[in-house]
Amino acid sequence: QNRVPTLLKAVDTLAKDAKETVESGYYTADPIENHDYSLKKSIIESKKTPIITEIKISSPSKNYSRKIDIPKTVKAMSRGGAVGISILTEPKHFKGSLNHFKLVREKTSIPLLMKDFIVSKTQIETASNLGANAILLIQTLFDRNYCDTNREIMIKYAHSKNLEVLLETHTKDEFQRALESDADLIGITTYTMTAPRVYEISDEFRSRGKKVVLGGYHATALPDEAKKHADSVILGMAEANWPELLKDFENGKMKSIYPRNTNFDMDKIPPL
Repeated sequence: QNRVPTLLKAVDTLAKDAKETVESGYYTADPIENHDYSLKKSIIESKKTPIITEIKISSPSKNYSRKIDIPKTVKAMSRGGAVGISILTEPKHFKGSLNHFKLVREKTSIPLLMKDFIVSKTQIETASNLGANAILLIQTLFDRNYCDTNREIMIKYAHSKNLEVLLETHTKDEFQRALESDADLIGITTYTMTAPRVYEISDEFRSRGKKVVLGGYHATALPDEAKKHADSVILGMAEANWPELLKDFENGKMKSIYPRNTNFDMDKIPPL
């Protein structure tokens, strides 16, 4: 909670600059041939631990900036087994570039996420024109009235452009509001000290018609207790069972318990 004022101050700065960047005409791109790849499908169908890698030139919070050989980096990410690539396109603070995104799209058929501070439908249209498959929306930007329309309309517009949507939250209140979104599946790690609160959150999600998966040490030790508050419980390492669970979820056949996978090979996890 102590970080919230600092976070909000940073968000205010980034959002105001994002609106100025939109008004400057930066977010324009001629449409390219549609690349109908799905980040969600790529995650679900991955035979290894699904990993989304990221291309970020600069980070103001870490106070660093670097040069990246983008074609070489994309090739390494693909070779390493990335199921998706997130690309920063915000130019002022993160030194992102629409040209960087365009270059990555030309070099790979991996699903791409355009990561930016999206406050306008103009940015969503540009993401579609660039060949993005998913975008990031930030709950705080809607709550602080920086976006040119509400969250539901923004998500609907993105879906009309064949874009999948990731919704980011930072606080408990934002998390509660995100419950009202169209999230399909909720996963929560459970420790003994957090189990009572996790069960409350899980029960709230389920009361709103969401599917909930619980994992972690506590759920593994007491699966019969955990499954009273979840649609599925994963025992042991999540990496071993999530691919199977996601396929079952897509087919509407989730199991109540996913037992430990003792044959899981850690060498199958792609390198970071």
